Amino acid sequence: MFAIQRAYLSGAFKSKSLVKNTIAGLVVGVVALPLAMAFAIASGVTPQAGIYTAIVAGIIVSICGGSQVQIAGPTGAFVVLLSGIVAQYGLDGLQIATIMGGIMLALMSLAKLGDVIRFIPTPVITGFTAGIGITIFVGQWPYFFGFAPPIGIHDFHEKLWYMLQEIPLSHIPTLGIAVLSLILLLIVPKIPYIKVFPAPIVAMIIATILQFIYQFEGVATIGSAFGGIPQGLPSFTIPVVTWDKIAVLIGPAFTIAMLGAIESLLSAVVADGMSGKKHDSNTELLGQGLANIVAPLLGGIAATGAIARTATNIRSGGDSPVAGIVHAIVLLIILLLLAPYAVYIPLSSMAAILFLVSYNMSDVKRFSHIVRLAPRVDVGILLITFLLTIFTDLVIAVNLGVMLSILFFMRRMIGSIDIHEVKNDELMKEIELEKEIHTEIMVYTIEGPLFFGAVSAFDGALNSIHKDPTFLIIRFAEVPFVDLTGLSMLLDIIKNLKERKVEVLLSDVNYEIRRQMYRLEYQKVLGRHHLWRTCASALHKAEHDLEIMDEVKRHKLDKNK
Repeated sequence: MFAIQRAYLSGAFKSKSLVKNTIAGLVVGVVALPLAMAFAIASGVTPQAGIYTAIVAGIIVSICGGSQVQIAGPTGAFVVLLSGIVAQYGLDGLQIATIMGGIMLALMSLAKLGDVIRFIPTPVITGFTAGIGITIFVGQWPYFFGFAPPIGIHDFHEKLWYMLQEIPLSHIPTLGIAVLSLILLLIVPKIPYIKVFPAPIVAMIIATILQFIYQFEGVATIGSAFGGIPQGLPSFTIPVVTWDKIAVLIGPAFTIAMLGAIESLLSAVVADGMSGKKHDSNTELLGQGLANIVAPLLGGIAATGAIARTATNIRSGGDSPVAGIVHAIVLLIILLLLAPYAVYIPLSSMAAILFLVSYNMSDVKRFSHIVRLAPRVDVGILLITFLLTIFTDLVIAVNLGVMLSILFFMRRMIGSIDIHEVKNDELMKEIELEKEIHTEIMVYTIEGPLFFGAVSAFDGALNSIHKDPTFLIIRFAEVPFVDLTGLSMLLDIIKNLKERKVEVLLSDVNYEIRRQMYRLEYQKVLGRHHLWRTCASALHKAEHDLEIMDEVKRHKLDKNK
């Protein structure tokens, strides 16, 4: 069910609720304006592209998303990725990659992957988020200090070295506006009566007024860099798509989809904790997918759930999608009425805003907390993801971080699985046997999920048996689930045991595992009477067959005598 439907059913359109959500939307709209422009500029596109994105994504995600309080738009998480796509493939490539990423998000929703994606390991999320924060921070130095940006330099360490050498050549008026903006960003939230106004909008307005009055020479503004912001609605454009472009952009598109999914679901989880509401992960992915399909067609860029704006919405009293829709309408009104005045906005004030954003993204407290207290494996994954994000590529960083997390998780899972032989006295006590089991019967129990790593451990346990029994009972009472590889490998082990004249009986197998065993045609290998609901039934079967075998042996001996 879409967020707007759930909101309607919960009475969000009653007058009292409408008023407080309208107020929250006004606040968030004002907060979103400087952030949308700053993220767009940092991503290598025009400032109006950020505003268009916030308007389109804000409306679509509020209506079609899975969270009633999510605010969507351009975010810092996308800055490094999008600027790289623009530099390599141009605006047309960014448009196609974003639309493809939106389609992938919608497909993830249909495949019900929302509940899986939101459990990306914390060290990976913290590592790449902190890495993005550092990259944004360093990338804004030319705008903050007022020197020429590095051209033709791609590696992070080379850019850093170049800019460190350029700092002494800073443009003083630019640096002065930037420092003033940064001071305002830090002190406005602490000043009574003024703190009710969003600090980014206060800093941007004061910096713009100063530039308008004094007309500082050499200070880069939105007007000097982009010619201003067009007054009016964006035009609808469809990119020229070819198979060659799709093949080249499939990687960046997938990264946009994954990053958008992670960021939006992380924001939705944070919003749940603050608002007390529950989001639908798969519906949220669908809303984000639709937003990323439509936004590029209207001049926008990639969008996702914005944690800071969502938190502002909740703190301002927003508890329904109405706030998100109002926030988009506020941005649209500002675009239509105040666009001509944007020519005086200094880029250095935008850089100051991004300095603060990058610091918040880096989350120094959480980063240091993980480094100090987390297990060494998690610390290693955090640092690898962090360094790869900075020095190589976000795609490589996230992929490798997730792969390492999965591998170490599997290692831990294998270590947690217990496969052991059940002794006579233990079995007699557990299932209330009246006598000891036959010496030709061996019982093994598996405790934990049966996947390929566990089956290898099971194979090793069986190989340690000094004498093959006539019957081997394998208990599945503590096996919650299996995978195809694990079942296939177990089947091979059973075949090998049959060649060694060992009859295998399986007991305590739950319905889902039995169903998968039937699909793999276990019955053809085991036989019709080798899958039992309880261990006691399997034991009775084995004891009965052994009695018959013993009777046959005695009969043969008597006949020979």
